[in-house]
Amino acid sequence: MSAAIEARDLGFSVEGTTLLSGVDLDLHHGELLAVVGPNGAGKSTLLGLLAGDLRPTTGTVRYAGRDAHAFAAAELARQRAVLLQEHRLSFPFTVIDVVRMGRAPWRGRPEESDDDWAVGEALDAADVRHLAVRRFPTLSGGEKARTSFARSRAQATPVLLLDEPTAALDIRHQEQVLDQARRTAADGTAVLAVLHDLSLAAAYADRVLLLGQGRVHGLGAPGDVLRADTLTALYQYPVDVFRHDRTGELVVLPDRSAATAFAPTEALR
Repeated sequence: MSAAIEARDLGFSVEGTTLLSGVDLDLHHGELLAVVGPNGAGKSTLLGLLAGDLRPTTGTVRYAGRDAHAFAAAELARQRAVLLQEHRLSFPFTVIDVVRMGRAPWRGRPEESDDDWAVGEALDAADVRHLAVRRFPTLSGGEKARTSFARSRAQATPVLLLDEPTAALDIRHQEQVLDQARRTAADGTAVLAVLHDLSLAAAYADRVLLLGQGRVHGLGAPGDVLRADTLTALYQYPVDVFRHDRTGELVVLPDRSAATAFAPTEALR
């Protein structure tokens, strides 16, 4: 698999506080990379840097060998689509209008002829076709999240960056969105998803990047990175990792039986 994004010695600081430091990462075409870690680990900061929305304090981000900040805005929008955590619009656009916004980078180009197909496919992939004429502000949180996912998918870029795409979704739509992300990667797109559910990360990701306190604590196959001792220390809460008896899938759960006897400061030493 070739690298769609190359990040080297990536760091970001604000007002003397370091939010991310020393990150080396290649995001490959054809893979789904899950970024996990506790609150404040630097996950969204990393996504913003990879997207070119933030300028790194140290290091570089390159798309196919070219610095992300060398692209004009429209050109960068044809390189990557970004799904943010918050889904807000100031005007009452319909769902189909919001999804069509994802096609804006291709206006006036040959790819514009694919607009109708891309929008229709994205509506179906996100299960929002039945909401097509609804006004975006009238939707539930989960419906807004799925509409925003459809917009980013309709953009049809070589890189897809998703910040907590399952946060507002019920269990069916969590599985559906990540299955679609997995299928998108299988078609050759480089997909990165920031996730909080470690079991979902284990189930769908080719690789997992584990962040904590702005630093990389693991990068590799889910079974190699999502280890009970590492997660317990990083999350400062007892964590159990095991294989499902029937499916063999990796399951990550809080170990509540051990919580009362757990001392977070001891785990971090």
